[in-house]
Amino acid sequence: MQQVTVIGSGTMGSGIAHSCAQHGFSVALVDIHTEALTRAAATISKNLDRQVQKEIITEQEKADILTRIKHFTVLQEAVGQADLVIEAATENEAVKTQLFKELDMYCPPNTILASNTSSISITQLAAATQRPDRVIGMHFMNPVHIMSLVEVIRGYATNDITAQTILNCVQRLDKTPIIVQDYPGFIANRILMPMINEAIYALYEGVAGVVEIDTVMKLGMAHPMGPLQLADFIGLDVCLSILQVLHQGFGRSKYAPCPLLANMVLAKQWGVKSGTGFYQYGKDKQMQSVAFRFQSK
Repeated sequence: MQQVTVIGSGTMGSGIAHSCAQHGFSVALVDIHTEALTRAAATISKNLDRQVQKEIITEQEKADILTRIKHFTVLQEAVGQADLVIEAATENEAVKTQLFKELDMYCPPNTILASNTSSISITQLAAATQRPDRVIGMHFMNPVHIMSLVEVIRGYATNDITAQTILNCVQRLDKTPIIVQDYPGFIANRILMPMINEAIYALYEGVAGVVEIDTVMKLGMAHPMGPLQLADFIGLDVCLSILQVLHQGFGRSKYAPCPLLANMVLAKQWGVKSGTGFYQYGKDKQMQSVAFRFQSK
């Protein structure tokens, strides 16, 4: 496996492209927006600069990594030679399903189709193709170039050869693959999102404030980041989407999203990416102050 195509140049897509190129893959990074590709290139270069400063890579290695990443705005042009396609588009079921239909048409028969989805069924995405045995999930953690875990999700029809190929690929990226089965939320989000949701409920019900809730989890449970700050970092819209998938998939009330979360998403207070969530963020995306003052229902 040598040629990887990454679809979507946002936070996750650019991080996946960075990691793949750093470990010797030729990468085609695809986005329908040229401006998004420009931002992705700047982000990758900035993150590589940090790696140079920390002596993880050299200046020459940085240049080589950037050379291995090519940009495309036309999907069909980017996937013709792909051994592996990693879809990292917006966490929207309809968008991903349509993408997999198109990928199935444009990609060579042996191409493995992977999704970086954090919650959407791999089996459902595979059903949109004529190659369900070659469809798999690769759920990277954010920031991709730093975090070592990748959830490898087997759909109902994913075969052993596909699974082993992806395990080998993840190990080549110097990351740790964990095989999980295709059920709502997989493992990471099935456990993480109810915790974040409960923290939002605690705020919603006036049990404690934003800083207090986060401090309890950081100092009391040794979490590096409190659940409300983590929700901002993930994106409140993404948290809501994952909880809705969990709630629909399992039909259990414990997964029902807190009304406060739903209202904040409607108000476009999405966290770091919008500049405001439970905290306020500056242009450098660094946390500046508590944004949320609500104390009770």
